[in-house]
Formats: sequence, C-alpha cells, structure tokens
Amino acid sequence: MKKIWKRQKELQKDCCKEKLEYYQKEEFGDRDAQAQIGCLTGRILLAEDNELNWEVARELLSVLELELDWVENGQKCVAKFTESPVGYYDAILMDVRMPVMDGYEATMAIRALERADADIPIIAMTADAFSEDIQRCLECGMNEHVAKPIDIEKLMKLLKRYLG
Repeated sequence: MKKIWKRQKELQKDCCKEKLEYYQKEEFGDRDAQAQIGCLTGRILLAEDNELNWEVARELLSVLELELDWVENGQKCVAKFTESPVGYYDAILMDVRMPVMDGYEATMAIRALERADADIPIIAMTADAFSEDIQRCLECGMNEHVAKPIDIEKLMKLLKRYLG
C-alpha cells in the first residue's frame, strides 16, 4: 500500500510540473517563462488537512520559489497567522473542509482580527465547486476560489495578481 501511495504522489507531482510548464509556455511563449513567473516572491500559509494535497501544493509553489508554511486545520491556521508579525504572510491558501475548524470559520476569525494585515488575500482551494460553494467562500471573506484538483492556471494567475 505504501508503494501505491508513493507512486500516486510521484504521478501527481509529474502532472503538476507538466501543467506548470504548459501554462508557462502558453502565458509567456518563447520568453524565459521561469524568469517571468519567478518574479513572484512571498510567503504563503497553506491550511490543508490532506497530506497528498499538501505535497502537490508544496511542489507547485516550490517551483515558483515561494516560501510555504503548512498547517493541517483552520484553528492552527488562525493561530499561526496571529502569532506571525504583521505582513509576514502575503497570502493564505485555505482548504474549506478541515477538522477542528473549517476554512470558513478560520477565514472569518482572521478577518475579525484587529491587525493591519487582516485583509490578507485568502484563496479557497477546495473540491466544493458549485456556485453556492463559491458564494459561501466569498461571503465569509475569502477573496477567490480555486477548485480541486488544483487548477494550476487559475492559481498561477491569482498568485500573480496578489503577489506580483
């Protein structure tokens, strides 16, 4: 079973890299795509309870040379954000369905904080992709929504918009 899990992670990483390379070529043509996308800098806080999804996101964001911190539930996300200096994180990628505290509650808690960066961009990354799910994300204070499996092109454009 462990071999299957490892192989599944390897395949997801390969697929992720292929999609990223395709996006870079489509977006930047023959210009130096890595240099164009590599201009993104920042620190991302990722709230994700699924280890495989964490691995995929880590692989994608490491290719972009973004720094990434991971927490496995909303409560830990709020705590890590609260304990960080103002402006330490540039964006939060938030799963919606997590144990202890879900992404909706975590987002509302972050938005309620009395600190200058409580308006940090929060991007939902969730398999819940119906229009009412997207609306709920926006209503609780998230800025954007990306469906799982991760839509790499959309995530790249959003990160470029918020971090570029």
